[in-house]
Amino acid sequence: MSDMAVSQPVDVDPTIADFSAIGRWMDEQGLPGTEFGEVTAIGGGTQNIMLRFTRGEREYVLRRGPQHLRAKSNEVIARESRLLRALDDTRVRAPRVIAACDDESVIGAVFYLMEPIRGFNPQTELPALHAENPEVRRQMGLSAVEAIARLGALDYRALGLQDYGRPEGFLERQVPRWLRELDSYTANEGYPGPRIPGVEQVGDWLQRHRPTTWAPGIMHGDCHLANMMFDYDGPQVAAMVDWEMSTIGDPLLDLGWQLATRPEPGTVGAGLMGTLGTVGGLPTPQEMIEHYAGFSDRDLSAITWYEVLACFKLGIVLEGTHARAFAGKAPKPVGDFLHAVTLELFEKAQKLMQ
Repeated sequence: MSDMAVSQPVDVDPTIADFSAIGRWMDEQGLPGTEFGEVTAIGGGTQNIMLRFTRGEREYVLRRGPQHLRAKSNEVIARESRLLRALDDTRVRAPRVIAACDDESVIGAVFYLMEPIRGFNPQTELPALHAENPEVRRQMGLSAVEAIARLGALDYRALGLQDYGRPEGFLERQVPRWLRELDSYTANEGYPGPRIPGVEQVGDWLQRHRPTTWAPGIMHGDCHLANMMFDYDGPQVAAMVDWEMSTIGDPLLDLGWQLATRPEPGTVGAGLMGTLGTVGGLPTPQEMIEHYAGFSDRDLSAITWYEVLACFKLGIVLEGTHARAFAGKAPKPVGDFLHAVTLELFEKAQKLMQ
């Protein structure tokens, strides 16, 4: 159908999602064509837009870039859909793409439709089963480790992803690339520059201790627990979400990322994980490393280096919001909080280096 009613409890700006145009496009894809049901916005940890709706007795989630597209928003969404489609027939827990539209003229942005995920995000919700049982929370952490280990063990070439990233020189690029990113923040009016003790020392240590041998694979790139959905009736990961930073690189950085972002009750960073960050009960770092080894044959002898790199990279990423807050481009309380997390990450990196 070309003309359909849209019942929606949220205001869906037609510049974000023109459902008449989406309906015509869905018809062309051979998807069930009846009236649209209720449309609801789904919150997430990014500025990308997700809308859940029904049509033809089937549920969909539409994902697109933010209302005011950034320079690479369309490219990011197109890359995501390509990767997720490649993962469809694997054991990796990820959203399943139903159809993707690379033609931005349809609604003004590239978008894709995926199946809804039956699960919860521990950043915003912790069901009684998980909140009251520390063993369930420990198993949640181990399931998250298994998820990234299975991802990193895939043959990306066999999945047709040989051009999805630039693995050559990946580790060599990390420190200079993120130091350039940090320098770029000075373009934000009012930002006094990075006041982060240890940036130079951590960067120098990473350069001097960089692993010389490693095997490329698929990386999620931002695999902290807030980017995981978990089953309501158990500790298993239902799906890894928000694949914006995915690439072909060194998958051990994903393990380093999970170690670096493991919420410790009483720390500033634990505040990023809501109730889960308060109650704790997650596996120890050593348990996480040993569990990863059960699903991967990668050499884990230099895992401390990857955790330090994760602290370095994530700290610089978060500092970007702090810098933008000075220019009025982000809320000041959020910028201040993330700056405190950055300081904590660099403190952790220096302790690990010792």
